[in-house]
Amino acid sequence: MNTLRPLVVVLVLLGVTVRAATGPYETDVLVYGGTAGGVMAAIQTARMGKSVVLLEPGRHLGGLTTGGLGATDAGHRYTVGGIAREFYRGIFQYYETPEVWKSETRAAYLPRHGLIATEVLGLQWFFEPHVASLVLQRMLSEAKVAVHLGTALDRTNGVVKAGSRMVELHTTDGLRYRAKVFIDATYEGDLLAAAGATFIVGREPNARYQETLNGVQLAPAERTAHVSPYRVANDPTSGLLPRIRPSHGAPGSGDGQTQAFNFRLCLTNVPGNRITVEKPGTYDALNYEVILRHLLARPGINLNQIISLTPMPNQKTDTNNRVYFSTDYVGGSHTWAEASYAERARLWQEHKDYQLGLLWFLGHDPRVPEALRTETLNWGLARDEFVDSGHWPPALYVREARRLVSDYVLTEHDCTGAHAAPDPVTLGSYAMDSHVVNYVVDAEGRLRIDGWVSKSSKPYGISYRTLLPKRHEVSNLLVSVCISSSHIAYGSLRMEPVFMNLGQACATAAVLALEQGVSLHDLPYADLRRRLEADGQIFDAVAARRALEEARKKNPSPKATSPKIPSP
Repeated sequence: MNTLRPLVVVLVLLGVTVRAATGPYETDVLVYGGTAGGVMAAIQTARMGKSVVLLEPGRHLGGLTTGGLGATDAGHRYTVGGIAREFYRGIFQYYETPEVWKSETRAAYLPRHGLIATEVLGLQWFFEPHVASLVLQRMLSEAKVAVHLGTALDRTNGVVKAGSRMVELHTTDGLRYRAKVFIDATYEGDLLAAAGATFIVGREPNARYQETLNGVQLAPAERTAHVSPYRVANDPTSGLLPRIRPSHGAPGSGDGQTQAFNFRLCLTNVPGNRITVEKPGTYDALNYEVILRHLLARPGINLNQIISLTPMPNQKTDTNNRVYFSTDYVGGSHTWAEASYAERARLWQEHKDYQLGLLWFLGHDPRVPEALRTETLNWGLARDEFVDSGHWPPALYVREARRLVSDYVLTEHDCTGAHAAPDPVTLGSYAMDSHVVNYVVDAEGRLRIDGWVSKSSKPYGISYRTLLPKRHEVSNLLVSVCISSSHIAYGSLRMEPVFMNLGQACATAAVLALEQGVSLHDLPYADLRRRLEADGQIFDAVAARRALEEARKKNPSPKATSPKIPSP
């Protein structure tokens, strides 16, 4: 029976159980981080008959899945199984109801979208943020998962250990939680760090794992030759534009820097649902000078060539970065991973102000071509999304932060198929993808892009050992998001469906280890795989693709006409 001790008076609100009493709480498994992967971990634990508490430091559940990333990135989507597939099936079923199509019909929408490849399996990969929230909340409610919102780890003194075992977790509001197994499902890896596990932030040098795509990666100079890095174009004495670094490291060298973050905005051009974008108080047009120089060098450029406007249902978008000069706040991500809560709040606001300012700039700056200004002003924030956070996504897209360093490190060799882990718990398949890490100036005084990489991957297994800290460091902790991988390999696996599958794998391992009375590190892999397969996790990419092709023959999908979706 899924219970908490001591007894807790609860309030059920939209399927989420909110605490109404103080601790200490005792549970079999504690999941820290209400990302989509954390939600899947909690659901799987409950389904397997163990007590579980899901702690989320903020007030928002689902991370990026419910935070604006409606154009699901997954590589080969037929490799997504388990509870994640249930979620995407729930999305499909929701949109089968004609009444939910308020601004357009399903038949009109589907051909405009490029993510319909597996709809023949009853799965839908594109959705409005509030719909993702409804589906996740329903799944949590059905599993009777206890969810505590606004419960942040005390990152300084919040982990009590006995030897290598975590015993208790303390929060900043003075609550205490005891568990037998802990799962870190945060985008930042806050729990693994507080527990004493080895981690890394930033890019490793290529030489560390004999990779080719890690470390400093400079794009060819001709790609940005039309954009001068100086405040007065082509005048080095005028100084550099904001967020441009005067130099760069040697190609392939490592550093502590991370690819850029942004918000996945939900915009609409429906007048009755559109909220006009207001100029932020910190607005400075100089922040967008590189974008201005880029667009002026591209006569006729349209808005979708500057920021992606991927169509979501009901005339909304998942608005993402578009290559080099766009919504990514380049240079603003480097300190996020280990920043204090207060510092993260400041960085969060900086990212918001930058993107709000960008929309204002494109719509109002007289130097922007009139046609582009008019097009921009046709879009605004969706009034019926993110109603509790001013219609702005609560979740910043933290593309990478800490990464565990364990006994197995996933690298580009796994992603290319040059090496295959013998103990996979799920499959990854997206391209090895990194957004811009820095704007830099080379020895010739030219603006260069550092960090942008996109290299295809084959479906590959993600080792169980990437989820486990080293035994002597923390023996009863699993990590479902900030797993053990190199920077460039993380660029492939960092997709929301993969995080969901990894969350389910972590929970399955936790429960099996408790049932068998063994440590996580000693859990027989055969037992783990057997249960994961029984619960729908996919390990055979060839068979999964064959099943998809057979389904397509029986029921061909509509042909998509939308442009290629930009990198996540």
